[in-house]
Amino acid sequence: MAGRLATDLAAACAAFGPAVAATSRDGVLSYAGLAAHAREVATALHAAGIEADEPVHVNVSNDRLDLAALLGVWLAGGVAVPVHRTTPAAAVASGRAKSGARFLVDMQALAGTDRIVSAIAPTAPPFRPLLNDAAFVIFTSGSTGTPKGVVVTHDAFHGKMQQIDRLLNFAPGERSLLVLNITFSFGLWISLLTLLKGGTLVMQEKFEPLQFLQTLHDERITRVGMVPTMMRVLFSRPDLVGRIDALNRAGSLRQILIGGESLGHSLAHAIRQRFDGSALIDIYGLTETATCDFFAFPADFAIHPGCIGRVAPNVQFRLVGDDGLPPAAGAIGELQLRSPYLMNGYLDEPALTAAAFSEGWFRTGDLARMAGDDVVELMGRSKEIISRGGNKVTPVEIEQVLCGHPDVLAAMVVGVPDALLGERIHALLVLRGGAPFDQSLLGPFLGDRLERFKQPDVYYLLDELPLGRTGKADRASLKSLILAGAIAPADLSAKPL
Repeated sequence: MAGRLATDLAAACAAFGPAVAATSRDGVLSYAGLAAHAREVATALHAAGIEADEPVHVNVSNDRLDLAALLGVWLAGGVAVPVHRTTPAAAVASGRAKSGARFLVDMQALAGTDRIVSAIAPTAPPFRPLLNDAAFVIFTSGSTGTPKGVVVTHDAFHGKMQQIDRLLNFAPGERSLLVLNITFSFGLWISLLTLLKGGTLVMQEKFEPLQFLQTLHDERITRVGMVPTMMRVLFSRPDLVGRIDALNRAGSLRQILIGGESLGHSLAHAIRQRFDGSALIDIYGLTETATCDFFAFPADFAIHPGCIGRVAPNVQFRLVGDDGLPPAAGAIGELQLRSPYLMNGYLDEPALTAAAFSEGWFRTGDLARMAGDDVVELMGRSKEIISRGGNKVTPVEIEQVLCGHPDVLAAMVVGVPDALLGERIHALLVLRGGAPFDQSLLGPFLGDRLERFKQPDVYYLLDELPLGRTGKADRASLKSLILAGAIAPADLSAKPL
């Protein structure tokens, strides 16, 4: 039986039939065409003998027909496991072993052939109750660790999108630009909500700065979803300033939705200043919670810059200290969430699933504190806490101060093992393009803003922050570069004793 996402998306296809549902590099797809291709996929899966709630791998790369593949799997009663076409073979094999999927749908590889569905295993996996009414299995490793299969149901994802729409107000005829991969929940909900509301999804396979700005302007895009790294790239290119200003003058871009990693004070201010005709909305959420648990709208940013904002409708949160009790006012605790939209669990990982919850609350692993009046400020990951000489330091606090320096575009801080202090603080700086950096002023700048034990011991200068596979800034990558000696420290003459 088809789940809620399938029935509602099919209804949208019927309601908006001739309108353009999606465009991508190879062409245009109407809502009627989306439904027709999806029915072909569903028919082929039924003919192959798909069972209820059986996982099906779907190869995707932001092609318009990838949407038809997802809908087709749902119409057939299956569970979609989106896998990017560029995923390394070893990771693909690992994902297939975990899901146990026997079918693969790849609308791009099989275009022009009679085969819509490929067999990738001889038999169906055993029935798992965890997959009952599931829409997705999304493989995610969070900030570290082996990828886990997050199981999200139709009702959970559909319900969360309804709450998102209460705040963002998607409408028929609007145009959303998709540069986020639809292997991840951020890209998925923007895509599906655009379609459910009768908009047009303009899809790009990857983020390329010049093409991105040109598309926003020429296609009169209403809304775009991004990760902060993409904005840092735009602002690092002086040759793009004129195009950004032209886009802002055009006035079509209503919302910039940003999430997936910490935005930071400096970057948030720069975006709001440069794109002052668009509403920048910072969004916090996790795959395990069906995303979008906090929203920081412009009004809150003016009072509480850098915060993740206020909790989404129908979502509850609490902060928990190391002792299991609420922390004191202004103190840091682990952010925990509860809502009807939480994951069913991690596929075939009962111990990990149990550890992820405490009394029905999902443990995000993120540290946060109250900034006042129900506004929450994120302070980093619990696993990222640096212990320097017995002092506990959050990387985010240091990064926020570093990014307040007028010459610093971005910063990333990690703890590196040290025989004397346990860990030392290593900081990577990305300087603003063409900025004359006076190294001698960095020490006094930090001295006025950070206790001595929080000031970095070692600095590095690069043109950009290191990225993980998802295109987001990645601390683990920076730490690996440092430990391997792949980047050399810079002498900024600002090291504490």
